[in-house]
Amino acid sequence: MSQPCHSVSVALCTCNGARFVEEQIDSICRQTVAATELVLCDDASTDDTVERARAAWARCRDAGWQVPALRVTVQPRRLGVAANFAAALARCSGELVVLSDQDDRWHPDRLEHAVGFFAAHPQALLLHGNADLVDAAGKPLGLDLFTALDVGAQELEALEQGRAFEPLLDRNLATGATMAVRQELLALALPIPAHWIHDEWLAALAAAMDALAVTRRCLIDYRQHGANQIGARQESWHEAMRRLVSPRGDFLAFRLERARELRCALEALGLRVPARALRLAGEKVAHHAVRAALPANRLLRTLPVWREWRTGRYRRFGRGLRGLAKDLLERG
Repeated sequence: MSQPCHSVSVALCTCNGARFVEEQIDSICRQTVAATELVLCDDASTDDTVERARAAWARCRDAGWQVPALRVTVQPRRLGVAANFAAALARCSGELVVLSDQDDRWHPDRLEHAVGFFAAHPQALLLHGNADLVDAAGKPLGLDLFTALDVGAQELEALEQGRAFEPLLDRNLATGATMAVRQELLALALPIPAHWIHDEWLAALAAAMDALAVTRRCLIDYRQHGANQIGARQESWHEAMRRLVSPRGDFLAFRLERARELRCALEALGLRVPARALRLAGEKVAHHAVRAALPANRLLRTLPVWREWRTGRYRRFGRGLRGLAKDLLERG
C-alpha cells in the first residue's frame, strides 16, 4: 500500500444509515492510499448506524488493513444534512478532506487519485468528479452522475477550463459525495450560511477564487434508493409540470437570500476573489431581487419578466427559458 503524501481526513456523515454504512466503511478502509483519520458525525440516528460503523472499521483493522483513526461524534439532536456536514468538516484535521455519504461505495483508488491530483495542482482548493450510479443492491444502473444531472458539454467544458463560477451561479454541478477539498478552503468557508447546502457552498467559493477542478473520472458508486436525503434521481415529466405550476411560496425570497449570502462572503474574501466574480455575484443578487419582486398576478409579470430576459440574466443565473417559464406560469 502506498503512503499518503498528505494527511487526509474523511468526513463521513450518517443518519439512520445502518443498511449501507458497513459497506461504505469497508470501501473507505480498503483504499490503495490510506486516510489519516475518519471523522464520523452521526445526526441523531435512531437505529444502530454508529455501532455498525464501529464494527466495520474494527473488522478492517483486524484484517490487517491500514485503517484511519476513527473519531465519532453523535449529535444529541437532529441538525440536518448541511449542519451535520459542517460539524464533521470542522472536526477534520487533515491537509486534505474527502467528503463521504453513508450509503455509497468508494472505488479503491479514490484517495490515491485525490492525493495525486492535489500534489500536481497546488492552486486547486476543491476537486469533484463523476460517479457510477448503482441501485440499492449495488448493481450498476448503466448511468453516470453527470448524465443523471444533465451536465451539458458547455457546462463541463467551463468547469474543466477554470471558468466554473458562472455555471455554478446558475445551478450546482458539484456533488459533495465526490468532493475532496484542502483544509485552506474550509477555513474560508465555515460556517455554512443558513440558506446553503454544504457542497454547493464549498463549490461556489472555490469557483469564485478560480480554485475548483473537476474530473470526468467516476470516483464512487453513487447509490440510488428510496431513503436518499439528497440524490440524483431524474425528475419525471409529470413532476416537472406539477412543479412548474405550483405556488411560488417563499422560493424566490429564499434564492435571493442565498445570492446575498454569497456576495457578502466573496466581499469578505477581498483580493482572493477576482473583480469579475464579485460583479457576477452582484448581478445574481440583482436578478433574484427582480424575480422576488414580481407581482402575484401573472399578466402583470409579463413586462418585468421580459425586461429581465433582455438583460441576459435568466440565461446566466436563472436556468434560461425554464426560469422564465416558471416566472410566467407559477401561481403567486
